[in-house]
Formats: sequence, C-alpha cells, structure tokens
Amino acid sequence: MATRYLIRATGVARPGQLAGLGKALAAGGARLLDINQSVTFGMLSLEMLVGLNHDSALEAALSEAGDTLGLDVQAIAVSGEDYQRWSEQASQPRLILSLLAPKLPAGILAEVGALTAEFGLTVELIHRLSGREALEGDAPANGACVECWLRGSDAELEALREKALALGAQHGVDIAIQEDTIWRRHRRLVCFDMDSTLIKTEVIDELARRHGVGDEVADVTERAMRGELDFQESFRERMSKLAGLDEAVLKEIAAELPLMDGVERLMANLKRFGYRTVILSGGFTYFARHLQDKLGFDEIHANELVIENGKVTGEVKEPIVDAQRKADLLEQIALREGFTLEQTIAVGDGANDLKMLAKAGLGIAFRAKPVVRAQARQAISTLGIDAVLYLIGYREADLID
Repeated sequence: MATRYLIRATGVARPGQLAGLGKALAAGGARLLDINQSVTFGMLSLEMLVGLNHDSALEAALSEAGDTLGLDVQAIAVSGEDYQRWSEQASQPRLILSLLAPKLPAGILAEVGALTAEFGLTVELIHRLSGREALEGDAPANGACVECWLRGSDAELEALREKALALGAQHGVDIAIQEDTIWRRHRRLVCFDMDSTLIKTEVIDELARRHGVGDEVADVTERAMRGELDFQESFRERMSKLAGLDEAVLKEIAAELPLMDGVERLMANLKRFGYRTVILSGGFTYFARHLQDKLGFDEIHANELVIENGKVTGEVKEPIVDAQRKADLLEQIALREGFTLEQTIAVGDGANDLKMLAKAGLGIAFRAKPVVRAQARQAISTLGIDAVLYLIGYREADLID
C-alpha cells in the first residue's frame, strides 16, 4: 500500500546535503511528490513529500544520512485527510502583502499576523526584497520592504485593504495588498502623473507665484486635488490667471524642476527591464518634454499652453487632459502596444488620477491626499517613488542605482 511521508531536514547549510538525502530516499524506493528548500542566515530548512509503495526502513536510513550530513531529519507519515487539506489550501488564491517603510518596526509583524488571521489568511512565506540593514546607523538608502505570501479563500479584499491602510498609518508603514496573478511579474506599460508625482511641485502653482497670483491659484489647485472641484473647470480658472506671463519664465522653471525622490533610479531600472514609460499629466507639455529629455520617457501626453508674442494667453489647446482622458489614454496606449490592461501600471497623487489608477492592472497612489489613498488599491507614502519596483516584485539585488 502506497504511503506518503513528509521529510523535514533542518540544520546548518553546507554543500552535498541534498545529494546525501536524495541517495537515502532513492535507496528506500521513494518517489518525490513535492519539495521546498530555503536557507536563511546559513540555516537550512528542507521539506519533501515522498511516496512509498512498500514497507521500508526509510526513517532509519534518513536518520543515518542526517547524522552524516549534520542535519536533524524527521519522517512523518501523512494521512489522506491531511494531504487533501494541504491540496485544498494550495489551490486557494494567493495574495501578496508588502510592508514598506524607511525602517520596519518589529511590532508590525504581530499586527499583520492578527490582521491576516482575522480574514482567515495563512502566511505561507515571508521574505525581504530590500537590501540588508545595519544594526546601527541610518535607515537603508532605498528603504525596507518585506513581502508576505498569503493563502485563503473568500477573503474580503477591499475590507482587508481598508484595515491595512489604517494599520499602516498608525505605524508609519505602507501596507500594500495585491492578488498574485501571472500578470504581476509581466507588467509592460507604466503611466505616471507628473506634478507631485515625478516632480516635487505643482508647476501651475509655481507659474502663478512668479506671475503674482500664487495664493489665488494654489487655493484652486488644492481644492481640485482633493476632488472638491471639477478638474476642467478648475483648470480653466487657474489658466485664466496666468494670462500675460512671459515665456522666459517657463524656461527658468523647467531648468529648476525638483525631481521626486527615487525617480532617476526608478526610470533607470524600468528602461533596463524593457518597460514602456509614459507621462499622462494634467500639467503642461513644456515641462513634460523636459522630463522626457532628462529621464527617457517613451511618450508624453499633457496640456499644450497657448503662447502668442512670447506671452502665455491663459488658454490651452483641446483636448484637456483630465481624469477621463488619462484613463482613456492608458487603455489606448496599451491596446496600441499589444498589452492587456492587466499588464499596465499607473502612478499618481491626485483625484485627477483616480480613474487612471482604477483602470490599470496595478494602480498606485503615491504620496497622495487621504481621499486618493483611500480609493486607490495600493499606496506608497513612506518611501521614494522607486519603491514601485518592490510592488512589481523586484529585489534590491535585481536593481541598479
């Protein structure tokens, strides 16, 4: 009668251990059904599920092999009921929970453990994507990221995300939760808002400040970002206040644009990995072209200022890039390039980005207003924009600075 055994081996990792255990299993006539091995801080953990078609002195053979190899080896008979339960768990949907922060407090593990248990989720695997962290000194240059693989059925994903957002806010940690699908590692198109996403300023506010109408325009901008005003209406109102601005001011501001933390590292790696990168901005093409030249974006879509006789007229060419146009452009570009929507990523900070974030396979609110963070599926607030690479699943060792 066939019997299943779970073989568990632990100890200090060294070469030749897999070979030695494999020989002992082969001598006992075992068939390999499943295997998992990891080495953490030099300690080996190896689990194998094997099948035997006849009685065997397997346990004694493995124990002898373990003594030779410096491993503690156990052979545990697996009942049909246990095997069925494991199989059902393995077929349940997997979620990826990412913890991101300049430094991760140990207490967050207990909180996350309680949260996942509340939603009936089992923590299957935990590993670190960011680089090693020193015991003392400054936080890692690119922040800390730990990724947890969760299993469970019928988890209320939106309720889980809502509680994770609140929990993260309490501890100064970003907690992102996404479904683990085939598309997670096969995104191809990344679309970015520009102002307060790729750069640390709202250009229209800076233009207004130089033109002496800064407070008036900043107030309208803030209300629009919070979603209190229709974007097109607020945009035209702000533009009208810029009439008469000298074109030379545009050049001065473009030369001084403050780049967002991590944007150069993010773009270098996205280009290296072959992603198509696009700016979809409610700002202006004049400044988007500057970023395209500097950082290498494949294409830009923004609003075109009307300039006559060296002066800004206070008008823009149609169509205005508002929330709906951003979402439409994302879909159109994906279709044109032969990508599915699941292969797209969108990153933005304002209410004008919400439709784009909802349309994309991975929508990320970056350093966003509370109303935007609450509605977006993912949010990053504690790290630079290059933390997007962690949510795609890249490890620090995969990346260049």
